[in-house]
Amino acid sequence: MPRTREELEQVERTVLAPYAQFSAESRGRACREEPPEWRTHYQRDRDRVIHSRAFRRLEYKTQVFLNGTGDHLRTRLTHSMEVAAISRNIARALRLNEDLAETIALAHDLGHSPFGHRGETGLNRLMKRHGGFEHNQQSLRIVEHLEQKYPRFPGLNLSWEVREGLAKHVTAYDHPAGRGGFDSRSASLEAQVANLADEITYSSHDLDDGLDSGLLSEADLRKRVGLWRYAARRIEREYGSPPEESRRYFIIRCIIDLQVKDVVQSTEQRIRRAGVKSADDVRRLSRPLVQHSPERRRQNLELRRYLYQNLYYNPEVHEPNMRAVRMLEALFHYYLAHPRELGSLSRKRIRQDGIHRAVCDYLSGMTDRYAMLEHQRLFGGAKSRRRPA
Repeated sequence: MPRTREELEQVERTVLAPYAQFSAESRGRACREEPPEWRTHYQRDRDRVIHSRAFRRLEYKTQVFLNGTGDHLRTRLTHSMEVAAISRNIARALRLNEDLAETIALAHDLGHSPFGHRGETGLNRLMKRHGGFEHNQQSLRIVEHLEQKYPRFPGLNLSWEVREGLAKHVTAYDHPAGRGGFDSRSASLEAQVANLADEITYSSHDLDDGLDSGLLSEADLRKRVGLWRYAARRIEREYGSPPEESRRYFIIRCIIDLQVKDVVQSTEQRIRRAGVKSADDVRRLSRPLVQHSPERRRQNLELRRYLYQNLYYNPEVHEPNMRAVRMLEALFHYYLAHPRELGSLSRKRIRQDGIHRAVCDYLSGMTDRYAMLEHQRLFGGAKSRRRPA
């Protein structure tokens, strides 16, 4: 006989810690639905995220380098999958709900604009007098309103706990603009795990892409970044002098392992000291429990500063991104003046949300590739004036 949802919920009761977020204790969905038969609520949510159009578009959105720059460089899609994998590992070690942590991780960048954080900053500036733009809040807007897949409700109708995790997603790189109606002081431990997994993934894998692009060098990293130096020496002790690609892979793997181990050990101590007995006990705390140790935070800050100075603001990364942002600004003003050029769903939202928000939704949903093609069509002398579907 197939394993039922009730049996899966009982397994959670057996293996998860009392302060984990149990599927059976979900606060539910905005629109009531019959519960899934062979999946938990969070497993259903994960599947809905993966099958959404917004998730598929992440394949062609910038992580650090403009999409199409290199076949092996990361995109928002590969980044989200890597965050999900690390989230599951941390959640499993802490006896938390892996499905919830994974779902939040997979959905956390659904609202990201094209052209990375530069695109987000540009859209926020354009929307300054109209509510602003922030990609975490846009992720929430997508799953609550903009996805149109179901006949009985807008959005994906995800569970309250997943939407809470999106509303409260915050890292050293991301600073949400508001709570989105979720008023608890802290998010669930599973949401906190997704936050830290996002940071771990950002720093370690941006190192990999920076080296792959030739903008960073191992010699400079070894001289200026303590975490890299420690991992490199450890790899030398264990493996000698492996080939360059293998050596780099093992160093970055070592860095990730160090980060994950530190999070698990540090968080376990904080949970024990806090004495929490339930997921709602966690939400009442003023500070997150899922954190690095002070020494690891210091090392991560050193690494983050290095990446900003030598990768994110490197002219070969920064200048193409800024040119792309100017494309986005030109498209924004064009669509304001020519709303009939918007996609059909965005045109329908003008009356409800206003022209500026409708244009912002349309632009933020674009991939890098589509935004550049649209700019070429409208401003590059293209003869075609076909309206987007």
